[in-house]
Amino acid sequence: MILSKNKKLLILLLCINIFLTISCNCKTIENSQSNKFRVILDTDANNELDDQHAIAYMLFNSDIFDVEGITVNRTNNGGKVENHYDEADRVVKLCGMDKKIPIFTGADKNYEEIKDKVNNDKFDGSDAVNFIIERAHANDKRKLILIPVGKLTNISLAIKKDPTIIPKIRIVWLGSNYPDPGEYNFVNDIPSINPLLELNVDFEMVMVRYHKESGTDAVKAYLKDIRKIMPGKGPHISENVIGRHGGSFDNFGDYSVSLFKNFREENSSRPLFDMAAVAIVKNPEWADRVEIPAPKFEDDKWIDQPENQRKIIIWENFDKESIMADFYNIMENYNLPE
Repeated sequence: MILSKNKKLLILLLCINIFLTISCNCKTIENSQSNKFRVILDTDANNELDDQHAIAYMLFNSDIFDVEGITVNRTNNGGKVENHYDEADRVVKLCGMDKKIPIFTGADKNYEEIKDKVNNDKFDGSDAVNFIIERAHANDKRKLILIPVGKLTNISLAIKKDPTIIPKIRIVWLGSNYPDPGEYNFVNDIPSINPLLELNVDFEMVMVRYHKESGTDAVKAYLKDIRKIMPGKGPHISENVIGRHGGSFDNFGDYSVSLFKNFREENSSRPLFDMAAVAIVKNPEWADRVEIPAPKFEDDKWIDQPENQRKIIIWENFDKESIMADFYNIMENYNLPE
């Protein structure tokens, strides 16, 4: 059959229109993805109860975060590193993301004990370290944001093994009471912070500062609010999960209530330190961002180095009302990836 010129022109225009539509759709998807933050959360998930809420908050903000995975480590509380893995896995399942978010076992011991073994095929923490390196080198123009909410061991080991990841990552660490000494995450592996203070890597410290309004200690969840707001929140899964303290759960909200009840019944509130670190990545307006010359830590104290050309960021003075309001809103109106 011979087509007329008009029909040929019509078919050509139709093909061009289809091509342009597909191209625009692909461009929209690409732009949408590029506006999200690529993140890996590094957690001692079985330590207390703020890690679990940080994981849920991160997963439920899928319109903000591209969660590439979760890595775990062991700190002094919470048992073996396998316990931390199991708790992270438990929360991921309760958030309806079973088998969709990879979890990798990281360091059981500390930086000084592992650093000279990172070129071995297998070493303590190698699964997590290799995953961090792999994702840092992914073909993506966005930097990979690492959010460690425990000790820094996995992060420093990754840099030790492959320093070429330095320009490709941003580290936002929930840790330290700077300028005061102490703090749980910090003291669990003090040597692991040295490479991050000395090397030219994007390094940010989200202040803890126990019992001070300027730290994440001020970002508190109240037991009465947890009991009132959290029951039933989040997607309901088909196969129940056994909780850390026993019990059977099919949603994260009920598990949150259990965690609070089993932490310290007599306490009326509990800071959600780790969740606040995720929150200020989502919205930097929820805290003050301060650039300082990188200090050093010697003889159990911070030493400022005002002439140091190496700069780091500290986050302080958190908008606790806005952060907690957003947390409860996301628990009610969660976004999961399609």
